[in-house]
Amino acid sequence: MSTPSARLPIIYVRGYAGGTSGIEKAVTDPFYGFNEGSTHIRVGREDSPVFYQFESPLLRLHLDEGYHIFVEGGQGTYLETHDDIPPDSIWIHRFYDLCSGTWGAKPRQFDLEAAAADLLTLIEKLRAKTGAPRVHLIAHSMGGLICRCLLQKTIPDQRPGRRASEYVSKLFTYGTPHGGITFDVGFGMPETLRDTLNINGSDVFGPDRMYQYLTPAARLDPHGPPDGWRAVDMPDDDGTGPAESAAGGFPLERVFCLVGTDPSDYDVAHGASAATVGPRSDGLVQIANAQVTGAEQAFVHRSHSGRYGLVNSEEGYQNLRRFLFGDYRVNADLVGLDLPADDPDVTWQAEVTLSVRGLPVTMHERVAPHWCPVQLSDPAGNGDGGMTGPDGDGTVRLATTFLSSSLPRPGASDPLRYALDLRVFSLREHHGFFGFGDHLEKTADFADSLIVDVDTSGPRPAAWAHWNSRVTGTIKDLRPDGDPLPDDDPAADSWVGHLPVPATAAPILGRQAAVRLSVSRWN
Repeated sequence: MSTPSARLPIIYVRGYAGGTSGIEKAVTDPFYGFNEGSTHIRVGREDSPVFYQFESPLLRLHLDEGYHIFVEGGQGTYLETHDDIPPDSIWIHRFYDLCSGTWGAKPRQFDLEAAAADLLTLIEKLRAKTGAPRVHLIAHSMGGLICRCLLQKTIPDQRPGRRASEYVSKLFTYGTPHGGITFDVGFGMPETLRDTLNINGSDVFGPDRMYQYLTPAARLDPHGPPDGWRAVDMPDDDGTGPAESAAGGFPLERVFCLVGTDPSDYDVAHGASAATVGPRSDGLVQIANAQVTGAEQAFVHRSHSGRYGLVNSEEGYQNLRRFLFGDYRVNADLVGLDLPADDPDVTWQAEVTLSVRGLPVTMHERVAPHWCPVQLSDPAGNGDGGMTGPDGDGTVRLATTFLSSSLPRPGASDPLRYALDLRVFSLREHHGFFGFGDHLEKTADFADSLIVDVDTSGPRPAAWAHWNSRVTGTIKDLRPDGDPLPDDDPAADSWVGHLPVPATAAPILGRQAAVRLSVSRWN
């Protein structure tokens, strides 16, 4: 038996395959598609196509993190015939195999709850044979719903009194329709037809069916979802209550949702899917539906799948790698926001881009051309990731990212560095029509970049932050000299500092406006 390790087994869970032909195609791939890479990638901020080879998330975890991929006539065969398996190993949940007719047996009709139950069986086998206490789950599209069924229903129903966090350490989802799949056309008729006819089991993306597989039996209302129930809401387990009351809950900070914002490259049905779902999507899942309320998230200009898809992208992999193996979590919040209130027809939005030193891609990008700006005028009600502070103080989350002190840097003593581009715009809208009388297209009322250096060499992290407008020379020559920003919460186990916005932004964002940076340990 292997001894417990800091490295945990990884299980990949694929998405929806559709009907018989899609299922048969899926099962012929030994890794269910997670071994597919890309030789066409958009690098840089202008979306200019540049050749860049991405080997696939499966191979990159093997090369970068030393994970093992065990196959001996099949991964299931290897698992059954070996009792001592390293924890740092990758496994594919082949839930569609039983639904295929190519193996000679009568195919089973796909059932999402059965797939979640089989996932629990796989997890328990891996825990027993690797000595690992938990596993990491990585899921694409519907695979994330199978994982949520496991966390929210299967474990409470089949392992009463146990917490979901006893089995799963982290959940990372690529383009999962956490809020279902909805359409911009048809006034709700396409959704009604899908859920009524249930062609190829597609009702799993509708609210009634989602309520069934996301709700434990003890809390299930036979009359359907109660008023106010939303599929994007996930029970949170903070670990403070009795196991019986918190069973099935899962810490929201251990869930990461990668949200795609590029529908144009999703060419399923010759673009018909993207046209019906609408531009505010990845071509299949609308942006607002691709997030779990309160979970970690990043927006990237990628489509649901295909050559410019989320899974086979460098952006997706770098977010995944740091979420799973990084050792520091960094938040950037806009606080003290006090927008001008003299004109009720003016709406304020922000665009945010986050980059990490040494990477050829942006880690997070919320911009108006991608239909996902940060709404500053109504951060509580924008429905796309904005948030208010715990006391309703109008705090807006700009970005969260994860950093790894073990990854290469220009110099061994150099701090971890990332940059946050912030642009603020005013839009004049009256009775649903934009006004352009004094408008300057694509010109921000405020634009600057925040360069943040995080020092992890001491017992507690510390950080320096500089607005690029105040940096002399190039950013690469910037060195974090002098004392770091004061720690405004020394009693906590993390570092928190505030950097006021430049004076030029004060008339827009408020005299007390600042970016609050926090750095905390992550494992």
